Order: sequence, then C-alpha cells, then structure tokens
Amino acid sequence: MESLIFLDTHVAIWLYSGRLDLFRPKVLRLINDNQVCISHWVRLEMKYLNEIGRINQHPDMIIDALIDEIGLVISNNSIERIVSQAIHLDFTRDPFDRIIVADAYINNSYLISKDQNIRKNYKYTLW
Repeated sequence: MESLIFLDTHVAIWLYSGRLDLFRPKVLRLINDNQVCISHWVRLEMKYLNEIGRINQHPDMIIDALIDEIGLVISNNSIERIVSQAIHLDFTRDPFDRIIVADAYINNSYLISKDQNIRKNYKYTLW
C-alpha cells in the first residue's frame, strides 16, 4: 500500500541534485514506492537558502523538476492546523523544522530527514 512520505528540505535538494549516493537503499526504495510530499515551508526554506547562496536554483525550479521526475506533491494541510501542531513541538527553535515536522505529524506520515535532532524527537523519521 502506498503511503505519504514527507521530505525534509535537504532531502528534496539532494534528490533534485541527483545526489542519490547520500541515501540508504531502503530510503530510496521508500521514495520510489510511495507518494512523496513536501510542506509548503520546504519551499520557503529553499528560498532562504537561495538568498544566502547555499543553493543556486530558485525553489520553484527545484520543486517543478521533482513534480515531473518523482511525482512530488505539496501538502494541503492548512496553516492553522500546522501551526497549532508546531506549537507543541518544543524540541527545536528552528521554525522550519518545527513546521515541517508538524506537517508530517498531522498526516501521521514518515519524514525522511538526516537531521539528528528531528530523528531523535519525531518517531516517524527515517534515514
């Protein structure tokens, strides 16, 4: 059965960049065998990374390519619902991490992330 799998920002960027060598085979299988999703907040974080020179591409270019290549979808959870959940996630001061985890949590979904703090605090994190 196909599940909804959320991607953290760095994961989406690595997929776009073709850095499949950074992923474990199990994670790549999950990406290939399930519906892959990002939070709208991933797009905003990508824009911040673009503005400070950490990535060269505009977020829309990355996201459009992933939509075409892997069938990426963007979460349809409301901002009110996401923020209501994120308020309870006090394991980090990073607003992007809180919101991305909250978006996955609302869907009771796995989140693919290498971030150790997220992995330690969100039980459905995979790496």
